[in-house]
Amino acid sequence: MAQLPGGVRIKDVAAAAGVSVGTVSNVLNRPHTVSLPTRRRVTATITRLGFVRSESARTLRAGSSRTVAMLVLDVANPYLTDVVRGVEDAVAEAGFAVMLAGSGGLLGREQRYLEMFQQQRVRGLLWNPTNLATPVTEAFDRLGIPVVFLDRHRERTHSNVAVDDVAGGRIAAEHLLERGHRRIAVVGGPATLAQIEDRRDGAYEAIRRISDAATSFLTVPTPDLTLRSGRGAADLLLEMHPASRPTGVFAANDLVAIGLLQGLLAHGVRVPDEMAIVGFDDMEFAAAAAVPLTSVRAPRADLGRHAARLLLEEIAAREDGGTPQPRHLRFEPDLVPRASTASRAVESRG
Repeated sequence: MAQLPGGVRIKDVAAAAGVSVGTVSNVLNRPHTVSLPTRRRVTATITRLGFVRSESARTLRAGSSRTVAMLVLDVANPYLTDVVRGVEDAVAEAGFAVMLAGSGGLLGREQRYLEMFQQQRVRGLLWNPTNLATPVTEAFDRLGIPVVFLDRHRERTHSNVAVDDVAGGRIAAEHLLERGHRRIAVVGGPATLAQIEDRRDGAYEAIRRISDAATSFLTVPTPDLTLRSGRGAADLLLEMHPASRPTGVFAANDLVAIGLLQGLLAHGVRVPDEMAIVGFDDMEFAAAAAVPLTSVRAPRADLGRHAARLLLEEIAAREDGGTPQPRHLRFEPDLVPRASTASRAVESRG
């Protein structure tokens, strides 16, 4: 029986509220099955008595928890912070909690968290996986735990919610081309990340379609998507001869873009007069950069909310005996132009 160490039990709540233990249990676990007046009376009694249920005991009885897990690449990334906020908003409304973990892009750590989530019998999993390979989800399927992927539109066997990264890369490159840039670099990110590969593909698609014989482009990969990697990319670009150095750069995310901006300004390079920069994500600090950053905006909180609602719907469908079909939601990004691309590049400068 659920109780505090001090002693208020669920049967005490039932007696004080004049209802059955089953009714109290329904208020706690399936409130939609209880009439509003009864629900209010039981809730008021719970508050008055100071009852707190033992979630671990409930989990042992039910075989599952009131928790959904969320496994992302980097919990410190501001982009994912906004996604998590959207997830929390949605699951809190449904009476769930979020168990958040970051893999750091490490397959071993990711696997350990996945095993822990299975042991904890979470009710569902939101997953931003580490690599391009199709993740192993058989264990979750066998346990009846639904999985929804974040930013993984190539996944077809499970539901996923993602930004159209190809369209985002295309928008960024088109913007630079429209500004007159014909020497363009795509900077940032390991090739193992599907999102980064898609952004590059979108940029190259635009460059190939719009470019002419005078256009050149290159790829500058980085080990990760951090400020430090952006600064390192700036050093590499500045080692190039001015005549061949890119005048326009599309950075794989805003962290790389800000690091690149810092590196260029530290060496006296004028942005955007000598090199224009477009980022991706439109994080809050993009507008507050030393040179306000043009960025491709992704609806981060909306992505999190929709992913969580999709997961909750699948949880409910499974518990009702159904087999939910995978659904795939795609969000379209848009461009937010700022000072980092305000000037038109002139190729004759080189």
